[in-house]
Amino acid sequence: MTQGEAFTSADGLAGLTAYDRTGEKIGSVEQVYLDDRTGRPEWVTVKTGLFGMKQSFVPLAGARRQQDELHVAATKEAVKEAPRVDADQHLDQSEEQDLYAHYGLTRSSGRTTPAAGGRAGMAGAGAGAGMGMGAGEREMATRSGARDDHKGDMIRSEEQLHVGTEEQEVGRARLRKVVVNEDVKTSVPVSHEEVRVVREPIREGDRTRANIGEEQTEVTLHAERAVVSKESVPVERVRLETEKVTETQEVSDTVRKEQIEFDDAKGERGMKGERGAKGENWRDRKQGPSH
Repeated sequence: MTQGEAFTSADGLAGLTAYDRTGEKIGSVEQVYLDDRTGRPEWVTVKTGLFGMKQSFVPLAGARRQQDELHVAATKEAVKEAPRVDADQHLDQSEEQDLYAHYGLTRSSGRTTPAAGGRAGMAGAGAGAGMGMGAGEREMATRSGARDDHKGDMIRSEEQLHVGTEEQEVGRARLRKVVVNEDVKTSVPVSHEEVRVVREPIREGDRTRANIGEEQTEVTLHAERAVVSKESVPVERVRLETEKVTETQEVSDTVRKEQIEFDDAKGERGMKGERGAKGENWRDRKQGPSH
């Protein structure tokens, strides 16, 4: 196992799988950047983003190697939100300072160069970028007295508000059935038999015997009545479904940021930390020549 400052060479770092401090996988290590002064690995680039198309710079400070894994001290979210820097060239002072400020680290005294063994084709790119400084870097060196140790630098930090969503249980819906009584009325036709007397005269020639005396006869009467029966039949299928509805909520909070005040040799005071309404910075608002 290798710990932070114990990384003395770039051998074996490229190709490792990077994990953040919580153990969440970030991506694969692509390139290793060395400090120009000490020659030690200081930064690595890790593939992030959709389909691993982006390379983000990750500091090796506090990192440890465990077999084929590189565990870094930063979080995966911090790595994904790191400042965008071209991973195929020498890191200049402003880019490296932005990275250190993003991760809340103290800037090293040397400059950073891609290691020759980081990936195929990186030896030429790293060497060519490290041959000299660009025009913008030479101007910065002149104004700061051509110093390389950056002693007395002050890092200004500010909080950023990150808003996300999380799913939580807000309630439950139950589906149940109960038995209730309902009065139902309906009509049904019924029939019955009634008696009526039918008289037919006896015609002459009918062979009928006359018999005087008492006699009786009877007929059976029939009637229908309503009969009720019950049957359980399925009539409807009922279920519960959930539907996701998206709405917009306004979120507000208070964030802190630092402002840097300065006093120059002439006793003039100023404040650095925010840009003006037209984009001018603190040096533009200061009266007198720039040094």
